[in-house]
Amino acid sequence: MASEQTTLTVPGPHGEREMRISSPNRVLWPDVGLTKLDLARYMVDVGEAFITANGDRPVALQRFSDNVEGEQFFSKNPPKGTPDFIRSVKVIFPSARSHPMLILDEPAAAVWAAQMNTVVFHPWPSRAENTDNPDQLRIDLDPQPGTEFDDAVPAALALREVLAEAGLTGFVKTSGNRGLHVYAPIAPAHEFLDVRHAVIAAARELERRMPDKVTTAWWKEERGQKVFLDFNQANRDRTIAGAYSPRALAHAPVSCPITWDELGSADPKNFTILTVPERLKTVGDPWADMKAHPGTIDVLLGWWERDHQAGLGELPFPPDYPKMPGEPPRVQPSRARK
Repeated sequence: MASEQTTLTVPGPHGEREMRISSPNRVLWPDVGLTKLDLARYMVDVGEAFITANGDRPVALQRFSDNVEGEQFFSKNPPKGTPDFIRSVKVIFPSARSHPMLILDEPAAAVWAAQMNTVVFHPWPSRAENTDNPDQLRIDLDPQPGTEFDDAVPAALALREVLAEAGLTGFVKTSGNRGLHVYAPIAPAHEFLDVRHAVIAAARELERRMPDKVTTAWWKEERGQKVFLDFNQANRDRTIAGAYSPRALAHAPVSCPITWDELGSADPKNFTILTVPERLKTVGDPWADMKAHPGTIDVLLGWWERDHQAGLGELPFPPDYPKMPGEPPRVQPSRARK
């Protein structure tokens, strides 16, 4: 008996492609009854904006064996059967090992990823031609227990001012969950560690201005009821959900770019795979011209050096990273005191 399948026509820069979708009626989001075909159609509808934001970058695919409540895994190597029109690029990981990662250049590639049960797309902040030097500075504003999305909003607005003082243009999107992601396009002139230091410098400056509202404390026991400025998302092979990427949450939300004017009244629950296509048609893509505003991290690196001279050194790295120069002990503060 033949398996159930359908075909979607996907426009793109090289003409239309006919993309097969197997098991189109498989329910991916049980709470709202959205299927694999709904996901694939969403990728078609937002394809141009999605590729503008995430294309030409190494991307990891967060895939699900059944639905978003079930088993998941990450694909970094190109899966077996990757179409010929989808390319890859070799990247170096923190372990110093290297292997190829997928590059998405057209909407049909995103639809193919959906066919492979990809729900969340995790693009690198660097491009295929220069994977070692990011062209995006990214800061993840993560509300901690006792805080909400509304607590991240004033922090994001203040962060925009900090970045502007450093000569950078900030762009904002919902995380698809409770937080916000603030990006700034930069010239790809520095490697990941420098960009991480620039992020730390901006986060520390924001922390000085809003000490009761935000924190750079890596250890959860020290964060309190504040918004955590996750500087470690700036590390090599650390990614966050891309713009217009669906999220694996019950109501099928999307990590959605918004304007700064919208931020004060935005409700992240309203941005879903059902609503975002129509939003793009009526509002447009707030990130469409992001690449037209590249800045440099020179001012932020100057702040990093200033803080370093004042005794504010390196901050902890993720636990799977090799021990880094100047890094403090990777021991929970409460345990260290014992």
